[in-house]
Amino acid sequence: MGTVYQKNKKTGITYVYNNKPYWDKEKQQSRTKRTLIGKIDPETGEIVPTRSYKNNKKPEPVVPVKPGPVPITTVRRSFYGASYLLNQIGQMTGVTQDLKSCFPDRYKQILSVAYYLILEESNALSRFSHWQRLHIHPYGEDLPSQRSSELFQSIDEENRMAFFKKQGKRRLEKEYWAFDITSISSYSETLIQVKKGRNKEHDRLPQINLALLFGEESGLPFYYRKLSGNITDVKTVKQLMAEFDVMDYKKVSVILDRGFYSRENINLLYKNHQKFIIGVKLGLHYVKEVLEEERENLQLWSNLQTQFGAYGVCRTIEWDYEQERPYKGDVLKSKRRAYLHLFYNPEKAAKDQADMNDYLTSLRNDLLENTKKDYRMKDYDKYFEVTTTPKRGRKIKPKEEAMRQASRNYGYFALLSNEVRDPFEALSLYRSKDIVEKGFGNLKDRLKFRRMQVSSELSLNGKIFVEFIALIYLSYVKKKMQDAGLFEKWTLQGLLDELDTIELFESPEHGRLLGEVTKKQEEIYNALGVEPPSL
Repeated sequence: MGTVYQKNKKTGITYVYNNKPYWDKEKQQSRTKRTLIGKIDPETGEIVPTRSYKNNKKPEPVVPVKPGPVPITTVRRSFYGASYLLNQIGQMTGVTQDLKSCFPDRYKQILSVAYYLILEESNALSRFSHWQRLHIHPYGEDLPSQRSSELFQSIDEENRMAFFKKQGKRRLEKEYWAFDITSISSYSETLIQVKKGRNKEHDRLPQINLALLFGEESGLPFYYRKLSGNITDVKTVKQLMAEFDVMDYKKVSVILDRGFYSRENINLLYKNHQKFIIGVKLGLHYVKEVLEEERENLQLWSNLQTQFGAYGVCRTIEWDYEQERPYKGDVLKSKRRAYLHLFYNPEKAAKDQADMNDYLTSLRNDLLENTKKDYRMKDYDKYFEVTTTPKRGRKIKPKEEAMRQASRNYGYFALLSNEVRDPFEALSLYRSKDIVEKGFGNLKDRLKFRRMQVSSELSLNGKIFVEFIALIYLSYVKKKMQDAGLFEKWTLQGLLDELDTIELFESPEHGRLLGEVTKKQEEIYNALGVEPPSL
């Protein structure tokens, strides 16, 4: 008597049978009789007995299945090396564990789609069926278009927030968190949050906004929010603080671009005991006063930091804190300590001058050709005077004083913090917010999310979440490549393709056999902090 495993290709279910040989007297030959025992649980690898088998008074003893991979039932040769890398990253970052905890029935499907998005840079999700036949991946089965849509729609808000909470706790109090917002255009007219808004690319399509939170040291994202397309940056800080409270994030330190600056937001950060570094505009009254006092000091060698190519000084100031108390009907006022960091970068000054020259030229050309753009209307009036006379016709005259005032602050910039005193420590932390911009680039370009083409809110919410999971893995690989200097030899896609050539052969008779792993591939794994694969 033996045990036989048989996989149903349509359903993907592996059934287990007792195989009992007997002698057929009529046909005068050996035959076998199969009795269904149950099916393999894909999560545990254990046999789940059938109801009839359970109720049998004298059942045949069930052969226990040892913990480990699901038994091999078919002969298959698959690409394995890149999937192995992503498996290890999922373990090291806790993504796999946290997804399994929050989405126990769907986490493997989520991971497989994320793997596909990472490894197949230019292919649409409709090509998943072809890709999965050639690659080892967590789910191990096909996800046709209908199934992937069902997957996206099944990702609910409660479990999504639980995942953010678990990921955030893994890095809480270890690093600053950089926060920023980008816009994603949409062709859909049915999505509620798709609105006309302003974006850096001046795209005319309606859009939604996406807010991302990255760890400054780890370089990994662990939170995002989807916003209406007409929501501005400055309005999102209050909601961010509220959701920090919901997810039980305490003692968080945040880095914010100057687009998030407002007196209300700074007061809110103080009220919530958040440590912060935020960019501030030079035109603010208190910044202008200190800058005029420190302008000469920002040219002194003693205030130069060659690593940054900039001069920097710090001034301790008093912030006029205000907190409205509706329950008492008054406003609490007090002084809070803050650190204003001022910088001057000669290279930035030259670049600012060149950029401004180009911008002024484009403004004048718009006026000459009568092709004014809505988002520039204020600057046309600020920098040029347009007059029309019967004899001379239309004349465009530059406003030299306005241009001179603008040039006065070329190369200067300022940061505000309630924790960091050293100007160059503050600058180093603030520059780390570039990881958010890179994350946006990865999301829009490499993960093909520059234009949304989903038609329902549920599908959009789920797809963004799966794209976000892919972004965690992608950010991890890019950070490790940068730290190890691998970008001098490899592109990201080239490195993944190099590892993806490693094969895994599976056969019921021979088990699993790993293909050759070259020395070059071993060096890549080691540089990324991953032990090379072995069986």
